[in-house]
Amino acid sequence: MDNKEKIFYALKKYYGFDTLRRGQYEIINSILSGHDTFCLMPTGGGKSLCYQIPAILMQGITIVISPLISLMKDQVDNLTSVGIKGAYINSTQTLDTIKEILLEASMGEFKIIYVSPERLESKIFIDMVRDLNISQIAIDEAHCVSQWGHDFRRSYLSIKKFYEILKSNPVISAFTATATQEVRADSIKLLGLRHPYIYKGDINRENLRLTVLKEVDKLEELKDILRENEGESGIVYCASRKEVDSLYYYLKDLGYNVGKYHGGLKDEEKERFQDDFLYERIDIIVATNAFGMGIDKSNIRYVVHFTLPQNIESYYQEIGRGGRDGELCKCYLFYSESDISRVEYIINKSSSMNRREVQLRKLQSMIDYCNLHECYRKFILNYFGNDRKLNYCNNCSNCLNDDELKDFTRETQMILSTVFRTREKYGISVLVDILRGFKGPKIIQNRLDTVTTYGIMKEYAGSFIRDLIRSLLDEGYVDLKEGTYSMLKLNTRSMKVLKGKETVVFKILNTEEPILDPVLFEKLKQWRKEKAYKERIKPYIIFSDTSLISICNSKPKTLDELLEIRGVGTKKIENYGEEILNLINS
Repeated sequence: MDNKEKIFYALKKYYGFDTLRRGQYEIINSILSGHDTFCLMPTGGGKSLCYQIPAILMQGITIVISPLISLMKDQVDNLTSVGIKGAYINSTQTLDTIKEILLEASMGEFKIIYVSPERLESKIFIDMVRDLNISQIAIDEAHCVSQWGHDFRRSYLSIKKFYEILKSNPVISAFTATATQEVRADSIKLLGLRHPYIYKGDINRENLRLTVLKEVDKLEELKDILRENEGESGIVYCASRKEVDSLYYYLKDLGYNVGKYHGGLKDEEKERFQDDFLYERIDIIVATNAFGMGIDKSNIRYVVHFTLPQNIESYYQEIGRGGRDGELCKCYLFYSESDISRVEYIINKSSSMNRREVQLRKLQSMIDYCNLHECYRKFILNYFGNDRKLNYCNNCSNCLNDDELKDFTRETQMILSTVFRTREKYGISVLVDILRGFKGPKIIQNRLDTVTTYGIMKEYAGSFIRDLIRSLLDEGYVDLKEGTYSMLKLNTRSMKVLKGKETVVFKILNTEEPILDPVLFEKLKQWRKEKAYKERIKPYIIFSDTSLISICNSKPKTLDELLEIRGVGTKKIENYGEEILNLINS
């Protein structure tokens, strides 16, 4: 049989499939032909099959280098279930156990052995495997070798030294789901791949609906999302263990069928919650990014990022755990400017000096993504160097937003004129204060209240001006000064706008809903304050300001109409519905 016949014979015999996914045949054939191979495949793209079939068909042993120690047993169990002999070696085992596994491997008992990268730094381990007939080294999460990547692991730098001392001269295959062009090139170099075949799969997951929710009441929005997706499986990602615990108990107290997962839990707790989620004894798992690697659950219908992720790579990998069955998965990202300082603190605390700059640069890309007014999917694909032309995906909150276009040339001229008149010396916050006529210490000290544009936008909300400035930056109407995060610098396009030679048109920017009945709004706020004091809870837990404004403006006449308002659930109707209707009618 030739390679093609062998591949499809093994595919049918061990996996029961008649066809391969896009790219899998080319990757498998490359490895079987003895070519080093580097693969960029989306999460859930079927990379395991790409090294497992060559492992079955080649004469020797395949060593799979994986950082996912906690999942090695599951991976070996999966191999066993399809009739492939496998084993794993990690820090949980004794030296005698490891020796026994390698002895059996030398006698042909195992085709695939999973090994943690740290194990490759052990002289004892190296001495034991040096003479084995190793036909393939498969490297999972290959981006971990690059310091330019989002998840650098120093132990990955030992991989090249390890395989170079092996007598069998194995073929090397490397796999990653998230790597920019820069990281791909660096990884190939550091892993020492020899004239590799490079497969760059289409990372576009069209069934993931991307939504960014800015400056919202997170708890109220989350409850709306959970109510909308009741009975479906979902993941809620948080930035810290403390936040996971807090949100877990909050949702549990509300009666949700919820579990949690983070590195601070005991192994048996993690295993219990993970199994409960996989076997659908619970619907929701609240977790840090420690959860999800290697999780093979196809019907996750929504993924929520409760806190801003540190980088695009982590974000796309985490939402990629949803919708693996090809059906719609809704991906919600809560974005608040207050999150930025929290994430910066985490980066500064956990990263070495030379990594810090890389991580902060990646964070800035994440912030840029959240502040987009164009297609979110296009931004992600461009970030990863995908050359598909895409301007409108019809499955992200910006593309699905049917707001009409509006001319913002006049407002833009006010902003750019202020940048010009302050000689490009100030950042966004100060410019907003000048435009709104704010008399802060910095304004008075630098006599910025004498600038002719001082107070020219006093009727606009500060959030609107900030959003407009970010849109101008995104679209190239103004630049950031080199080496700064927020100081603006005019460019040739700025001058065209100032001279009236170019117009500025955007989708209508999100602005706060106007309050149509200020008297009723104040009455509702006072009622909420008194209720919160009586119940000893924070006011926003009763109703967010957004919900109160909507109640105030729509003035519902019945409980059913009140239930239609965002942030108002059946429990709140039960607790406060009649009182709200009485306040509206009084």
